[in-house]
Amino acid sequence: MIVKVIFWCLAGIVVYAYAGYPLLLLLICLIKHFVKLFQKSNLKEEYEPEITIFITAYNEIDCVEDKIKNTQELDYPKNKITQLWITDGSDDGTPEKVSTYKDVNLYHDPIRKGKVAAMNRGMQYINTPIVVFSDTNTMLAKDVVKKIVKLFVNPDVGCVAGEKRIVMKDKDAAISSGEGLYWKYESFIKKCESEIHTVVGAAGELFAIRASLFEPVKEDTLLDDFVISLKIAKKGYKIKYDPNAYAIEKASISIKEEMKRKVRIASGGIQAMIRMPELLNFFKYKFLSFQYFSHKILRWTLVPFSFPFILILNIILVYNSYFLFTIYSVLFILQALFYLLALTGLLIEEKQMRLKVLFSPYYLLFMNISVILGIFRYLSGKQSVNWDRAKRGN
Repeated sequence: MIVKVIFWCLAGIVVYAYAGYPLLLLLICLIKHFVKLFQKSNLKEEYEPEITIFITAYNEIDCVEDKIKNTQELDYPKNKITQLWITDGSDDGTPEKVSTYKDVNLYHDPIRKGKVAAMNRGMQYINTPIVVFSDTNTMLAKDVVKKIVKLFVNPDVGCVAGEKRIVMKDKDAAISSGEGLYWKYESFIKKCESEIHTVVGAAGELFAIRASLFEPVKEDTLLDDFVISLKIAKKGYKIKYDPNAYAIEKASISIKEEMKRKVRIASGGIQAMIRMPELLNFFKYKFLSFQYFSHKILRWTLVPFSFPFILILNIILVYNSYFLFTIYSVLFILQALFYLLALTGLLIEEKQMRLKVLFSPYYLLFMNISVILGIFRYLSGKQSVNWDRAKRGN
């Protein structure tokens, strides 16, 4: 009996984390959309503040020209955009290259202290009400700033999360396909969260904040974007999301490079969870705590370890039922198919295919293995704060 109880509890956790929570959000969204039909908005549409595009860079000389050109071509009044680059420790010519552009503000420190230290240092040079953070290797959509500032019309909004879009080709390898499909799935969840209450954290590829709400972050912080945005949410402000305010990024060049990134993110997630336990105070933060627990905590703790135990317990249950055709036999067959597809994805990782959905089991399993590795990496104290950028495809 105890085996069955544990099996269904673990299975319930996994199903809720990946399907139940998104479906619940969708249901609440539909109800909210119906209610909005009978409400009128009093918010003004006209809002065109001065903004700063904030870019931190370490040895990014191969991206400098494209990034600056991309920023210069944004559809927003040129006299209202300040382009700020903060570099530290770069020895590949990045600061020298940036300094050749007269309309770019550069502040370089020859000593490498990490991205968080660079962000903390750079915020002292901000003179605009809105700051848009963006990675060097991501290209912004032309109208992205207009879409972002439009959400700041609401004074309750303290942060805006943009969308990360992975460049997907007609035919893609396993890691590219899996990453692209995963971000589409995440985009759906964020869109629902934003419409209901608030997004649970922002991604560093593209997010914006009210400069007045910024709090310096500890320099050993691994997920600066997540922590900065959640600190704003803790103050009672909302993190909103517009899927049309997007940044384009190429997929990791290999599974090894993507795992390096995922392990770091998982380590950062555990660090954030340990350092901000108050966010699980449901009495104080209410729906934000519910979202944080459902969207992040479960995926960083119980879900990854549930996968192997569910399989083992399922085998035990099938064995105890004398291999008769029961619900446990059906579930075992489905699990076997899942792992078979994941193994297939591993074996044909470098091959390019049109049927991208076949790589979903592979990427899902890969993500959860990365989380487990990330947990042990953080607990062992071996995760460096300095970002080792994953190599991206061409």
